[in-house]
Amino acid sequence: MEQLRYPVGRYSFDGMTTAQKDIWIREVEALPAQLKAALEGLSEEQLDTPYRTGGWTVRQVAHHLADAAMNCFSRFKLALTESNPTIKPFNEEGWAGTPDSLRVAPEVSLAIVEGIYARWVVLLRSMERSDFEKQFYHPEQGSQIKLSWFLGFVAWHGRHHVAHITGLKERMDW
Repeated sequence: MEQLRYPVGRYSFDGMTTAQKDIWIREVEALPAQLKAALEGLSEEQLDTPYRTGGWTVRQVAHHLADAAMNCFSRFKLALTESNPTIKPFNEEGWAGTPDSLRVAPEVSLAIVEGIYARWVVLLRSMERSDFEKQFYHPEQGSQIKLSWFLGFVAWHGRHHVAHITGLKERMDW
């Protein structure tokens, strides 16, 4: 079950070197194409298949990536433009259960991901090393989060959810 839930392993942060930052930015840049490829050719029935027992459907995973993109990009922008802002968490399970997440074609969310990630990569590549030391406060976690940690998380998060889809496709021989 752990392998199905965390197909690329759990997120861990060992610091951010310049080389690691560049890798993470390239992973962020690659995510929209990887998501598009993972979704390509899936039927409605396949889109509505959970990636694991008790997990979201492929459709919900695609919409979650758009929901997360909107929220996470705004967290970056807030941390860059305000002094230690408190972010607004979002109820991921609740958002995944709304009618748009259950019924809308994943291509709609893919368009959101493509647009936000295109802007995000430009922003990331323009940031100075000191910008990655900026932080926001996450009230649910009760902690400060530096943008260096958060960049690594965002890169991991994309790999994590694309692997949910591609892993299901492999297991089901789709």
